[in-house]
Amino acid sequence: MFLIRCFLVLFLFAEPVYGQLSDSTARPDLPVSHPQQDLADVVHAMLPRWKRIVPHDSSTLKTGGKFVAFIPQIGYTLQNSFLVQALVNVAFQQPGANLSTLIASGTYTLNKQSILMFAPTVWSAQNQMVWIGDWRLMQYPQSTFGLGVVNTSLDREINMDYEYLRIYQKVLKHLGPNLYGGLGYALDLHWNIVSQQDNHDVTQISTYQNGVAGRSISSGLLVSLLFDNRANSLNPTKGYYANLQYRPNLEILGSNSNYQSLLVEARTYIQPSSFSENILAFWSYNALTLSGTPPFLDLPSTGWDTHNNTGRGYIQGRFRGKNLLYLETEYRFNLTRNRLLGGVVFANAQTVTEVASNTFQGMAPAAGAGLRLNLNKISRANLAIDYGVGIGGSHGLFFNFSEVF
Repeated sequence: MFLIRCFLVLFLFAEPVYGQLSDSTARPDLPVSHPQQDLADVVHAMLPRWKRIVPHDSSTLKTGGKFVAFIPQIGYTLQNSFLVQALVNVAFQQPGANLSTLIASGTYTLNKQSILMFAPTVWSAQNQMVWIGDWRLMQYPQSTFGLGVVNTSLDREINMDYEYLRIYQKVLKHLGPNLYGGLGYALDLHWNIVSQQDNHDVTQISTYQNGVAGRSISSGLLVSLLFDNRANSLNPTKGYYANLQYRPNLEILGSNSNYQSLLVEARTYIQPSSFSENILAFWSYNALTLSGTPPFLDLPSTGWDTHNNTGRGYIQGRFRGKNLLYLETEYRFNLTRNRLLGGVVFANAQTVTEVASNTFQGMAPAAGAGLRLNLNKISRANLAIDYGVGIGGSHGLFFNFSEVF
């Protein structure tokens, strides 16, 4: 999955945001660090007449404003071919609350893929409520490689084409210190599903027939429990994140069949040394089918988490099964004293259950490294560019606005 992207970054600032957006790692026992710099500082140094609308030397901002980043992109991926994308990220903060973000994007590719996405995470004052959403409308030709790990390879590619509407929305209420619980609704609607291999229609993939062609609907409730004491979700330097989500898909809500799924996710961030600002991060993501038979495209799969970040080193959809277990670790460090540039090294491993036995029989590891460019030192938002290598000839370059996890 080789990727080349060209970025044009414009920062549009309105009234400054309230509170402390940066989750600083500064320590009193370390030497005084050099003044921080970000991309806006570099542009200002190159173009002194360019006027920044807000100060860039303070992370203390006023109530009632927002930070807006507009990022047009052009690029190339093995899966998408050449693409153009426009992404808008809005960050703001209510009094005494975590950083809220609104992310919207539109993408079109030469593979005739069209993607509209809106992902809000909005915290109310004092963190009493949080609204979390994931809305997508897609025309999405893509490749799949069957089910399981042991009996799949890049040589067994099946071409799929479909249209997809995703509506995930949940509202969580504060239950205790950094603990939230609540309800929501989830819809996965696929239609005009066509599966082909060597120009022949495919009616089953790895003996799986449900949702391979035609139309499929998964519609269900969400019951969620969330713990999150990270100060900044764009670039955490400390804290814990845990997400438990139960989803019963029900025929009475329009689902093709009754089935139940469970998501168990955890992240943590630690400083290995008291004399370093470097961060060691861990991520566990596990998607399980408790009962029933999900449609093919709704089975847990590589790169189909909320932010499409699992499985660096593999193409999206590379591994798929009723149950997916995933673990990743990443070491983050500064390359320059002013924090303009940083680096990471990472490793991950994933496995899915085989279709015949419904057991885990193989594992797919991957590893890689990446660069970080500080886009804004107030929000600590980074441009992340990573290269990962997996097994069986899988490899690729991956882009993110903010850290991968």
